[in-house]
Amino acid sequence: MSPRLLLQTAFRRARAEIALLAALFVITGGIGLFLEIADDSREADGQAFDHAILQALHSTPGDPAGPWWVEEGAVELTSLGGVAVLGLFALFAVGFLLLQRKRLSAALLTLGLAGGVGWSEGLKALFGRARPPADYQAVETINASFPSGHALLSTVFYLSIGVMLARAFPQRRMKAYAIGAAVVLALLVGLSRIYLAAHWATDVLAGWSVGAAWAMALWLVAWVVQRRQTARKLPLHDEAEAVRAPAVIGE
Repeated sequence: MSPRLLLQTAFRRARAEIALLAALFVITGGIGLFLEIADDSREADGQAFDHAILQALHSTPGDPAGPWWVEEGAVELTSLGGVAVLGLFALFAVGFLLLQRKRLSAALLTLGLAGGVGWSEGLKALFGRARPPADYQAVETINASFPSGHALLSTVFYLSIGVMLARAFPQRRMKAYAIGAAVVLALLVGLSRIYLAAHWATDVLAGWSVGAAWAMALWLVAWVVQRRQTARKLPLHDEAEAVRAPAVIGE
């Protein structure tokens, strides 16, 4: 093996190991942060933080700070984390992945969103936390408050799509753009929930934590499957043995 080829091989392996360590860090960090937030939300300090954020954004109950168009924009942005909108987006995305013979990516995306709903509803039932007072809420809400389902689901879905897009492009700037756009979307949805008093701030932080950990866990599953298939010199896990057109999203 030539020195150049040896260097390229070493670089690819190092990059793969770094990606693996980063995913494990997000998973463990997300779980740890969620547990810390869950504990703090039950204590006086955590509740004082939530109430301070609520009062800063709503000096008058039901009237969020800022001009009217900020509230209108927040209402529209928050819908990007709703089950109906994400379900529709997921339906189109899964259909596209199936057309591209990316069956594992389609299955993982479906599992990610369905699992996200399960995590959200299960944790809400477990903690049973009340939402901010109804007088402050600028949108209608249902069920318990902790964690934020909108923050959790938007993080899972948009981050999963962002990772798939990042893997489809070799250029680093394209990878960074795809991941960055996914993170921004998840952040905007979560911040809109706080601004509209649909959730306490710690609800959203917890939703982001669980969502990121779940999305990275699914990515880790795809990574392990791909490595095993590559080691056995089998077709890539998402592709048919004869692919007529190059894939666009993921592997």
